[in-house]
Amino acid sequence: MNKSAFLSVMALLLSFAVHTADRVTGFDFATRSPVLATEAMAATSQPLATQVALDVMRRGGNAIDAAIAANAMLGLVEPTGNGIGGDLFAIVWDAKSKKLYGFNGSGRSPKTLSRQWFVDHGYEKIPSHGPLPVSVPGTVDAWFQLHKKFGQLPMSQVLQPTINYAQKGFPVSQLIAYYWNRSVPLLSKYPGFAEQFTVNGKAPKEGEIWKNPNLAKTLNILAKEGRDAFYQGQIAHTIADYMQASGGFLSYDDLASHQGEWVEPVSTNYRGYDIWELPPNGQGIAALQILNILEQFDLSNMQHDSAEYVHLFTEAKKLAFEDRAKYYADPDFNEIPVHQLISKAYSKERAKLIDLNKAGKHFPAGNVALSHGDTIYLTTADSKGNMVSLIQSNYRGMGSGMSPPGLGFILQDRGEMFSLKEGHFNRFEGGKRPFHTIIPAFITKDEKPWMSFGLMGGAMQPQGHVQIVVNMIDFGMDVQAAGDAPRIHHTGSSEPTDEVMIDGGILNLETGFPYSTIRELMHKGHNIQFANGPYGGYQAIRRDANGVYWGASESRKDGQAAGY
Repeated sequence: MNKSAFLSVMALLLSFAVHTADRVTGFDFATRSPVLATEAMAATSQPLATQVALDVMRRGGNAIDAAIAANAMLGLVEPTGNGIGGDLFAIVWDAKSKKLYGFNGSGRSPKTLSRQWFVDHGYEKIPSHGPLPVSVPGTVDAWFQLHKKFGQLPMSQVLQPTINYAQKGFPVSQLIAYYWNRSVPLLSKYPGFAEQFTVNGKAPKEGEIWKNPNLAKTLNILAKEGRDAFYQGQIAHTIADYMQASGGFLSYDDLASHQGEWVEPVSTNYRGYDIWELPPNGQGIAALQILNILEQFDLSNMQHDSAEYVHLFTEAKKLAFEDRAKYYADPDFNEIPVHQLISKAYSKERAKLIDLNKAGKHFPAGNVALSHGDTIYLTTADSKGNMVSLIQSNYRGMGSGMSPPGLGFILQDRGEMFSLKEGHFNRFEGGKRPFHTIIPAFITKDEKPWMSFGLMGGAMQPQGHVQIVVNMIDFGMDVQAAGDAPRIHHTGSSEPTDEVMIDGGILNLETGFPYSTIRELMHKGHNIQFANGPYGGYQAIRRDANGVYWGASESRKDGQAAGY
């Protein structure tokens, strides 16, 4: 063994050393037991947002009011992952109709911007930051549409807690301070960012009191004037004028014509449980495709941290993500073969490509006949049985860096997700929704709600959804342990929607996998690396047969699950 290989092995050994506290009950990697309550539950990525959600429900609001309130609060306390400059997706279990409802709150690209403009100006890909990747923010419209259909309290009461915190201030928590500090050097060059999101040019530190009076003013306007104040009122004019002055294309007309849409969630049955996701332009059905493939193997007789399971999971992920790269896009511009992709028959054919002893270096996308036909996740539940699974993001943490004057939020950079390749399903076109990574999830059993959950983190999200499901259903973990278990994260290429997997991709294994597993995976041909952080952020609420809510919060974030 040469010196380089020896050092790599030693680094792996040190990286995967396990340091866990002894537990009297449960799995030794669990950070705590689940939170139990009967009247209400909230799980978010920041404790103050969780408390806001619970307070709203104590004042007579329902789970939908609480979810909107928590999301508004997270836009204030966790601007490193979300805000009203971004998009929103949600799945709602309505206890009255005993039905799931899906909402796609993603915004569209500027109508006056074209793929040809990028080509003519020498771009090979859409920039990550600045004015060019900005698309219409869909979050505010989503709030008001969700509220109109299901809400109970007036929106003024739903938004008031965040307005109060924005005016009086709050102490910045640990992980958020870390990511804020990383974002400031990158985004301070964009107009309005340093003025509204730094303290004398620096990020606020952990424990430092942060106020956002501009966001308080914006939310006050929304509370008094409603949704149209954002898309057709002075806020819309401020955004449009700022973008035009900064070399962007987003216009008042783009904002005024925005409308999110109600969509039917889609599902697959996995060992007696119905797993629900939203259809494209999001990537949720990738989780369903992976589960369909894994269902053909007896995972319950494997160990959750074994090479046998990790290998199967990784190969199933590779297969699903090739289809993700080829087919997932805005269904208004392409006919997406959703039902074929998530069918059991299709998954059986795809599973035949897996070699149990060897890592695949490249898989082709499936041939499906077309009939001519950094992010936050939160979940809430109330005493009537309503449950909300909600995910919201600016993309790339704090977004584009573009911060309209006096409004207190940053515009998203989701437009970066478009491809500039001619003929690609997800190619850039004006007025089109980009391929989206943020996906909420829900599980029902025997047509009753079983769990509302999600997991943040770009391409990690469908991989994480699958691991949570498998951890609970196949490996018998509770709702908290399922999130605390060491995670698998496979990356295929540098492009988020690239069809080409480079030399089998990279398999990242979180701290906690035994070295015997790592060694065996290497022998199978996997390119093993270890990374600190790309494993997502998880929140969940499970409802048992007695009506008890079991809450879980991500140990890798600043979050909290709580109830009463």
